[in-house]
Amino acid sequence: MSATGAGGLGRPQLVIVGAGPRGTGLLERIAANAPDLYAGSGLDIHLVDPHEPGAGRIWRAAQSPLLWMNSHAEDVTMFTDETVTMKGPVREGPTLHEWAGLDGRTFADRQIQGRYLRWVYDRAVAELPPGITVHHHPRRALRVSGPREGRQQVWLEGRPRPLLADLVVLALGHLDAELGDEQAELASYAATHGLVHLPPDFTADSDLTSLEPGAPVVVRGFGLAFVDLMVLLTEGRGGRYEGDTYVPSGREPVLYVGSRRGVPYHAKIGYDWSGERPPLPRFLGPAEVDELLARPAGFDFRRDVWPLVEKELGFAHYHRLFTVHPGRTAVAWADFEEKYAAAASAVEIQALVSAAVPDPADRLDLAALDRPLDGVRYASHEEFQHGLRGYVEHDLGRRHDPRHSADLSVFLGLLSVYGQLIRLGDIGPWWHGFFSYLASGPPGPRLRQLLALSRAGVVRFVGADMAVTAEGAVFRASSPTVPGFSVEARALVEARLPEPTVGRARDGLLRELAADGAAETPDGLLRVDAGDGRVLDRSGRAHPRRFALGPFTDARAPGAFTRPRTGGPAFRQNDATARAVLAFLRERSGRAAA
Repeated sequence: MSATGAGGLGRPQLVIVGAGPRGTGLLERIAANAPDLYAGSGLDIHLVDPHEPGAGRIWRAAQSPLLWMNSHAEDVTMFTDETVTMKGPVREGPTLHEWAGLDGRTFADRQIQGRYLRWVYDRAVAELPPGITVHHHPRRALRVSGPREGRQQVWLEGRPRPLLADLVVLALGHLDAELGDEQAELASYAATHGLVHLPPDFTADSDLTSLEPGAPVVVRGFGLAFVDLMVLLTEGRGGRYEGDTYVPSGREPVLYVGSRRGVPYHAKIGYDWSGERPPLPRFLGPAEVDELLARPAGFDFRRDVWPLVEKELGFAHYHRLFTVHPGRTAVAWADFEEKYAAAASAVEIQALVSAAVPDPADRLDLAALDRPLDGVRYASHEEFQHGLRGYVEHDLGRRHDPRHSADLSVFLGLLSVYGQLIRLGDIGPWWHGFFSYLASGPPGPRLRQLLALSRAGVVRFVGADMAVTAEGAVFRASSPTVPGFSVEARALVEARLPEPTVGRARDGLLRELAADGAAETPDGLLRVDAGDGRVLDRSGRAHPRRFALGPFTDARAPGAFTRPRTGGPAFRQNDATARAVLAFLRERSGRAAA
């Protein structure tokens, strides 16, 4: 059941800060585990979030219906299944497409996903045992205080007295951030010279009204934030598509987009899996992670971890190629697999693949995938527009052609690898970006729209390693991809999410937590116990009463919801935290009763 008031002081009190998908997923796991683990004298669960429970901020109803999810409706679930490695019970439930009655291949808009998340929340609340009550506080949490061994105080905006909590779980989701040095300098320059500078932000929250029709805008970032920007500044301003042609409204700016790679993220794969799945993990599993964690001197990601990742993804790729497309290979799979497993270096693997896979297009080259424009030069800006459209068209064709189903096998390999790497803690930002670029790109229709916008001249490509300078009262962008070309604009948009760092989080709660002794990684993530999510201090001690889940921690998972039957790491984490919370509160309830 649900209520809005605070519970009595005699009952155990749990505060969950953040009621979006992660907080909702934790509540679902509490409901699933409570019948077996919690037979205490009632429990009050306080959800603190200024936004509606379930949807939270990112999936709230108050956003443009033009913005889509980034996954097929059949690939989105909030419910566990038999593939999730956890101690708690499986509680199956509908995927988004089953719940909404959508075609499974639909890319639903975010408002529909928000309604699905609200339904999941309501179901979790309804499934809580009698005596457990949920209270939603539509406010922001400002700070957490209290002794390690005593009740915590959670201070809320606009409330003079804190919530008292036996345990606190931070499920804050994505964070806003204060400007870093470079962004602060650009913002200052823009203010001084009357320019427009939009720093990293959630595109749906950005005020785009200052981007003038017909004016050039430099856009740095070619991922999902850019796709949202592209949609809101074209269809969102009255433009429309007639087949493969974009018909402008006349209100669009001209977007000059570039990034480190200079290309958009790879399109979502547009066909279904069939046949045998690759037996993963094979070369990067629990045993390998245990060995890395046991090294007295620690490990280096590039030296020690990346070779295992490469071998795992290569195994997924070639398993599919050899078993489903044997006509494109020169040896039997059993022979290749034996030699591949025995290969001790990237050079040996490369020699083996060259001899066994005749067509270079059938070989997995992760370096080329990561930086497709490295060393590529175009004679003119217009020539590059034509060249990058060809690149996108090729990517769309390949990602929708089951003859290249080894790509989908690599996607499954990426999911497996991500699930293992979570245990290693903070391994730096590069891996997360690489994963998103290959595995979490835009829907195919969005890239077809990008092509139409490029042909219409509304989007212009700048290139890889785009440099942005502020000089002469303008922003200037250039790239080595087109030597000698640059563009000037009075507006700059940083089309990417803020970095999830504790020190620069605009949310004072996390900064206060760090000041109170919580540990950060070198990249600014909150350190947590990999087993149950308890917050660690600078000496490595786990706080007995504070937990954290989400992308601001060093145990960040690829998403709070995931594709069915892929062993979602976030589900595993939610279950472990829920069980630790219930065990603690059960013991506290028993002491109180005694």
